[in-house]
Amino acid sequence: MKPVLHTLALSLALAGASFAAQADEVSVAVAANFTAPMQRIAADFEKATGHKAQLVFGSTGKFYAQIKSGAPFQVLLAADDETPARLVKEGDGVAGSQFTYAIGKLVLWSPKPGFVDDKGEVLKSGKFEHLSIANPKLAPYGLAAVETLKALGLADALQPKLVTGESIGQAQQFVVSGSAELGFIAFAQIHKDGKLIDGSYWLVPGKYHTPIRQGAVVLDKGKASPAAAALMGYLKSDAAKAVIKAYGYDL
Repeated sequence: MKPVLHTLALSLALAGASFAAQADEVSVAVAANFTAPMQRIAADFEKATGHKAQLVFGSTGKFYAQIKSGAPFQVLLAADDETPARLVKEGDGVAGSQFTYAIGKLVLWSPKPGFVDDKGEVLKSGKFEHLSIANPKLAPYGLAAVETLKALGLADALQPKLVTGESIGQAQQFVVSGSAELGFIAFAQIHKDGKLIDGSYWLVPGKYHTPIRQGAVVLDKGKASPAAAALMGYLKSDAAKAVIKAYGYDL
C-alpha cells in the first residue's frame, strides 16, 4: 500500500503545483460605490479559481485619466457604461469584452434615524447646513445627484450647501464625519443582505436621473491575462450575481 500512497501523494502535489503555476493576478480598478460587494466577490473568486484580484477603489473619471496615462490596470469596473465604451473606442479597452455588471441606485442618506423622509422632502426643509455629493465630473453617482437636484428645481437653492467629494466613497465619509448632515450616495453603501445598515434614506426614483448602468471592460493591458478573462466570466456567474443583488443592485 505504501507505494500506492506515495504515488497518490506525489500526484496531488504535482496537481497542486500545476494549479499554483496556472494561478494569476489581475489588477482591477473598481468604482468606489462597488467597494463592499467587490471585496466579497474577489475573495470568492480566489477560492473558486485560484486567481487573485488586486483591487483599487476610486472615481470612474479619475480611473479613466489614469488609464489614459498608462496605469497598469487590466480590468475596469466603472460606475457608468460610457467610460468602458469610450476606452474601447479609443483603443484602451478590448472590443467585445464590456458588459453591464450592475445597475446602481441613488439614495439621499443620513446616519440619523428619521432625518431623511421617504419622499426626500428634507431637501426643501432648510434643516441642514451641508449636502454631500460626489464630483459630477468624475463620478456618475455625483452626476445623478446633480440631475436629481435639477429635476426637483433645487439645484440653484442648494448650490451653496454642497460639499463635494472626489468619489462616492468620500461623499459618504463627509456625512459619516459630520461635515455634512446628509448626502447623495449609492444604495449599496448602506444596504447589505436586504437590510439597511443604519440611518434614514430616500431611494431616489429613476425618473430623476440617467440610469446608472455600471459597465465592466477588459483593458488593453489585460487582454492576454487568464485572470482577467476568468474574472469577467466570474462576474457573470450566479454566485457573483447573488452578492451583487444582496447589496441592493439590479441586474
